[in-house]
Amino acid sequence: MTNNEQTSVLITGGNKGLGWEAARRLGELGWTIFLGSRDAARGQRAVAKLIAGGANTVLVPLDVTSEESVSAAVRLVREHTDRLDVLINNAGAPGRGTAPAAVRIEEIHAVYDTNVYGPIRVTNAFLPLLEQSPNPRVVMVSSGGSSFTVVTDPEQPFSKFHELGYSSSKAALNMVTVRYAQALPNIKFNLATPGEIANHTFAATDMNNNTGALTVTEGTDSIVRLATLDSDGPSGIFIDRLGPVAW
Repeated sequence: MTNNEQTSVLITGGNKGLGWEAARRLGELGWTIFLGSRDAARGQRAVAKLIAGGANTVLVPLDVTSEESVSAAVRLVREHTDRLDVLINNAGAPGRGTAPAAVRIEEIHAVYDTNVYGPIRVTNAFLPLLEQSPNPRVVMVSSGGSSFTVVTDPEQPFSKFHELGYSSSKAALNMVTVRYAQALPNIKFNLATPGEIANHTFAATDMNNNTGALTVTEGTDSIVRLATLDSDGPSGIFIDRLGPVAW
């Protein structure tokens, strides 16, 4: 069966938090949702909730750290559609918050495997389907902690959190995204952070033990904005829900 009418989106890490809320919001627009989830049981429960809300949703078992899993995900999506309009690389790993002098390479590697190599694996695997869309868009979910401007600002909370893995991996993802945008001008590649940099706030998610001041819906504002860009929209930008974010 193919679907040539509805806008389609694949969301990695879509079974909870920002990924699930983005799926819910885009499902309300009538989009076909391919919900990527590393945990199949959690993914099935998330899909059931979306379907109950009226969203056309397909579970895609997907571990972004596994080449085999990513290849299987491509095959599954191809069973439903001959194109993919939007890819949201949302799956992320926070790491352990270890300070630079104490960090071990194994920890850094695990964080990078999800936050940097994962988006590259998934993006490259789905490029042939994205290239069949009349308006393909890739949204990378980054962080305010990836910004050199934020991390070097003593007024920003992240400047006082001296971890190494998460912030450096998201900074790497920013560069990866810009290079994709430059190399593939027919596809929009953009970055979203689920916070408000100017107000020193972030969205409440499992990753931060739900300590953020913004709701998960507010956190997805930037993601949804980039996912729904028109064909004349920008590429290679970094935004939060209020506007552009300084690199």
